[in-house]
Amino acid sequence: MDHPVAANVPHPPAGRARPRARSFASGRAIVALILREMSTRYGKSPGGYIWAIVEPLGALLLMSFVFAALLRSPSLGNSFLLFYTTGYLPYLLYSLTLTTVMNALNFSKPLLQYPAVNWLDAILARFALNALTSIAVSCIVLFGVLEFTDATAVLEFRYMILSMALAGLLGLAHGTFNCALVGLFPVYGSVWNIATRPLLIASGIFFLYEDLSPMIQSILDWTPWIHFTALFRQGVFPTYAPDFISIPLVLIWGLVPLFFGLLLLRRYRQDILMR
Repeated sequence: MDHPVAANVPHPPAGRARPRARSFASGRAIVALILREMSTRYGKSPGGYIWAIVEPLGALLLMSFVFAALLRSPSLGNSFLLFYTTGYLPYLLYSLTLTTVMNALNFSKPLLQYPAVNWLDAILARFALNALTSIAVSCIVLFGVLEFTDATAVLEFRYMILSMALAGLLGLAHGTFNCALVGLFPVYGSVWNIATRPLLIASGIFFLYEDLSPMIQSILDWTPWIHFTALFRQGVFPTYAPDFISIPLVLIWGLVPLFFGLLLLRRYRQDILMR
């Protein structure tokens, strides 16, 4: 007599393999979006990735030339070029990450019509490519300055890595939040670009926090940008030990807008893509 043994054997739920399959598909979509971004941004212009190095280097050389003609010596070290490089590189990572993530949905809107690609893939792809490119460019520019000029430095990589990580987090967070607002209110992008022009100055690229008046210091204490530029400089100049840096403050400036940006995009992504 046959017994229905097979009917009593528990089978694994069919949905258990879905998260793994979805993560694999999402990974492939992110890689495909990164390759598309690389070919679009760098593949069609003469020189390609060389411009990613030439542009920040040209800006640094111009700043160094202008301020060397106006001032006798930089606030730290003996090289204007190294001083401005240490402030500009983390800010460049923040600024470029913010801009590319902010326009992620508009850039990838045709591909987001396919089920295999979602809005989070588009944001992560642009963030990953821009972060890796900016970090590579920063390494090339910084070590080029140290190698081909008379600038001297004692590198503390823990401070430099932490600074770049915080700058990348802020760029991702503010870019994600702005991506939602630009999608819902297109004019917001123009308002943001105008309102944030002073950030290049407020981030402390051209000066040290300690050289400012107490009133201005009390204002900048609550802004995140001068914290990660000072942290990067602490990793390059051994005599510089800023005591105002607050990592929890920078994390709050990053995690809060990131949370609300993701929340808005999840809620209104279809409305944004249909515009």
